[in-house]
Amino acid sequence: MTRRLPFPVLMLAAAAAPALAQQVLPTVTVTATRTETPRFDIPASIDVVDGERLRDGRLQVNLSDGLAGIPGLQARDRQNYAQDVQISVRGFGARSTFGIRGVRLYVDGIPATLPDGQGQISNADLNSVERIEVLRGPFSALYGNSSGGVLQVFTEEGEGRPTLSFGMAGGSDGALRSSSKLSGSEGRLSYLLSASHFETDGYREHSAARRDIGNAKLVWRADEGTRWSVVLNSVALPFAQDSLGLTRAAFDANPRSVDAVATDFDTRKTVSQTQAGIVLDHRLSGANALRVMVYGGHRRTEQFQSIPVATQANALHPGGVIDLRRDYSGTDWRWTTKTRLADQPLTLIGGLAWDRLRELRQGYLNFTGAPATPQRGERGSLRRDETNFASNLDPYVQASWQPAVDWTLNAGVRHSRVRFESHDNYIAGANPDDSGRADYRATLPVLGVLWAASPSLHLYATLGKGFETPTLNELGYRPNGATGLNFTLQPATSRSLELGAKARLDGLGELNAAVFQTRTSDEIVTLTNTGGRSTFQNAGSTRRNGLELGWTAALPEPWKAQAAATWLDARYRDAFMTCTTTPCAAPNVQITSGQRMPGIASRSLQASLAWAPPQGWRASVDLRALGKVFVNDLNSDAAGGQAVVGASVGHVLVSCAWRLDTFVRGDNLFDRRYAGSVIVNEGNARYFEPAPGRNWVGGVSGRYQF
Repeated sequence: MTRRLPFPVLMLAAAAAPALAQQVLPTVTVTATRTETPRFDIPASIDVVDGERLRDGRLQVNLSDGLAGIPGLQARDRQNYAQDVQISVRGFGARSTFGIRGVRLYVDGIPATLPDGQGQISNADLNSVERIEVLRGPFSALYGNSSGGVLQVFTEEGEGRPTLSFGMAGGSDGALRSSSKLSGSEGRLSYLLSASHFETDGYREHSAARRDIGNAKLVWRADEGTRWSVVLNSVALPFAQDSLGLTRAAFDANPRSVDAVATDFDTRKTVSQTQAGIVLDHRLSGANALRVMVYGGHRRTEQFQSIPVATQANALHPGGVIDLRRDYSGTDWRWTTKTRLADQPLTLIGGLAWDRLRELRQGYLNFTGAPATPQRGERGSLRRDETNFASNLDPYVQASWQPAVDWTLNAGVRHSRVRFESHDNYIAGANPDDSGRADYRATLPVLGVLWAASPSLHLYATLGKGFETPTLNELGYRPNGATGLNFTLQPATSRSLELGAKARLDGLGELNAAVFQTRTSDEIVTLTNTGGRSTFQNAGSTRRNGLELGWTAALPEPWKAQAAATWLDARYRDAFMTCTTTPCAAPNVQITSGQRMPGIASRSLQASLAWAPPQGWRASVDLRALGKVFVNDLNSDAAGGQAVVGASVGHVLVSCAWRLDTFVRGDNLFDRRYAGSVIVNEGNARYFEPAPGRNWVGGVSGRYQF
């Protein structure tokens, strides 16, 4: 069967064809290896998404919109603001049912991943993002407790005269976003203040939400070699209904529907977070520099779940309402020196990272009154009360050496020690004291070599070891229904090999290609998942083989084109037993060797083409295609593959000190029905989270420079 490209793609491609003349791409500098280095010269897979691309013709709410063009990364919008966006890198993080794990997150150098390896990225304000860097593969191990990659968000810095910006956008399903931003500099001080408000009725029933974000970044240049940065941000999610997943039958019948348990128990979540960080960059001499980062924050989450009343009524059950209060803090001290070895340039970096989390975890019944006549959706009696701690202490060393003009060696090692401790404060009747602790540690070496075969072709190879502890959420429940944390879980360790090529092709642009293999021991997998609550186990070894291709076209301005493709084969290498009942006294179903890992698409493709002059009319079109995604370890069902097309048209007006942008965008223009994401191993077979059909958004933004 022959498939034709959508008409808008053909039209823009035809218009661009005469313009395929030679164009030099700008040099992109990144900091993922902790020194500013051109991306082309790093022996690793790394991509950068600039803020303009994140915002242009977008609602500026979902991070997943701007990350679709990065090979190896799958960012899936769940259409459910009570749950975080699903982000996985080379298959790591796909099983996550709460937060983002397997991928290290940073905002302006401050960790958004807690010491247990779980993170949230909700404090990133797309209205003020300058760029996002995504590092994949072995070098991510140098950031500690992560395996798949590192995602770093950098906020803009104020420059020049004060500039006031505002924006308003709205679209399908009652989506409405408003934003404002003030930036500039005065003498040695630069400042940026931004705020945004978002609300939606939701694509599905019982999926309305509201969210507010505030962000501030102040930079003080005390002298030529000293720079202080202060970052403050807050997030408030006062209302987010949880529509849960749908069974296959319900998804096929009506993707906008919701299971009755969601409305019966009024499943929902509220979140509030405040965070502050200070970074000192001090150059002691031409060859030595010191960087010190200190941060702290508080996050509170309350979540109402759909656990049957009869199950909650068990005296040992922790209830259907989770109340988490988390205080976290940390610091990272780093010394950089530039010297020579065998009369060739050598850069050495040594550092020490310490992070600490104190969590108050309480559980309550999700009903009031007698179990025979319950009032669901209301917080009831206390059923769990514990204070948990997680911390890490990680020394690390890195080196970059050029033994010859066309050779570069990068190496590093990090020793990661992660401690967990739990103090049970709820000891009542048959509920025992479940206090306990666990201590995990690993030494993580990485080695990479890059050969500049020519000024336009760089080849590299990288080898490294990764480390992934269970998170507090994954430790939170024992599969057999007993109380307390599941300290039998062990960390997963991995070994990764990556071979890559980076080429600058005359008249065609920049092409990046990488093949990789990751072998993991003691892979952490879902054992049971019911009512939004999951238990986990170690399942032997797994293997991930992959190929990534990324292309940025060298087109004459104002044309811009980009494409990314990924092939990933992720499978279990060892057979293991899993559960089909909850509570799970003993696993009762075998997963055979060779089964595909769920939640991971084996193929993905993204391509975009844009006409984006500095002023006047502009337009873009993009194509996203994703292969099928298995929903469980049994591979008994899958979300089908899909290809969707989006397009936008806008106008930029510049007049004196004013700039005015307007746009209209349509997504899923051919109204495909598909699941935007899946809930892995969901115990009630409610695996599917539907994506919207054809939908629209339009907006206007303005900027005035005083």
